[in-house]
Amino acid sequence: MRVHPNSFLLALLLLAITALFPPGARAEKKIGVLLYSEEARYYDSLKGIREQLAKAGFKEPAVKYIIGNAGGNKAKAADLVRGFARGDLSLMITLGTNATIAAAREIRDIPIIFSMVYDPIEARVAKDWKTSGTNATGVSPRISMADLVTRLKEVRPVRRIAALYTPGEKNSESQLKELQEIQERFAVKVVPVIISRKEDVGQFLPDVLPTVDALYLSGSSVIGSTIPPVVELAVKARVITITHLEDLVQQGVMLGVCSDPYQLGVMAGKKAVATLKGARPSTIPIEYMAKPGLYINRKTATATGIRLPKDFQQKAARIFE
Repeated sequence: MRVHPNSFLLALLLLAITALFPPGARAEKKIGVLLYSEEARYYDSLKGIREQLAKAGFKEPAVKYIIGNAGGNKAKAADLVRGFARGDLSLMITLGTNATIAAAREIRDIPIIFSMVYDPIEARVAKDWKTSGTNATGVSPRISMADLVTRLKEVRPVRRIAALYTPGEKNSESQLKELQEIQERFAVKVVPVIISRKEDVGQFLPDVLPTVDALYLSGSSVIGSTIPPVVELAVKARVITITHLEDLVQQGVMLGVCSDPYQLGVMAGKKAVATLKGARPSTIPIEYMAKPGLYINRKTATATGIRLPKDFQQKAARIFE
């Protein structure tokens, strides 16, 4: 039987394709990862995301991660995002509000999954918690500021709270605003304290601390880099320090009402899996943990001279010694 030349060539082509892509093989997926800084919560959250992706079969070598860190610099974040935009990615993962804002501005045709973005609506990376209306979705470490003040009042009859925040940091500004909104309800006065650079801690806190009962540390890369001197000054002034970020408690802040960053990563990872399987980010609701935990740094409490009630300590999700 005579074989047509074209049929022979087609058979050779099919054999070549089969050799390159054997049955069951999947093309490599590239996932971009942008962390805003070196803060531990970003890495903890990324760990949860990657573990969920691996459980669903999205793991190396079938998946290649391209990881960038902005080092707390907005301009560097924007530069890294421009590189990611040209990288033929299947998915973009962002850790931190500023990293997510940078990605959302530049990347419109690649799904974005974010974690550790306190208020995605205020940051303008989403239009609503139920549906982002964009190519992004993810999770938030948001907590109730009412819960935070309630915990403070279980330790001491707090009336004046200094709130450290950084102008231009959307999450930090949102947290200050939420705290100010509940002043009358809890009969407290919130005193905003601008920390735009590390040197501001030594310049402003010595005058502020003698006038307040507690010090709230909002989430900004600047404030996150000043924990040792802030805690040292607060301990000397016998002022309670409190935050909504678990890693800051581990570094020395006395109290925290916090969402576990690793568990937030697990939640975000499930959204990443759904996206890689074809779901549109705009159809996946943005979430935060319904029941944040109480975190205590007992070493700082002891150094400050504050005896935490036994029943209060029993409520803690974690105690750092």
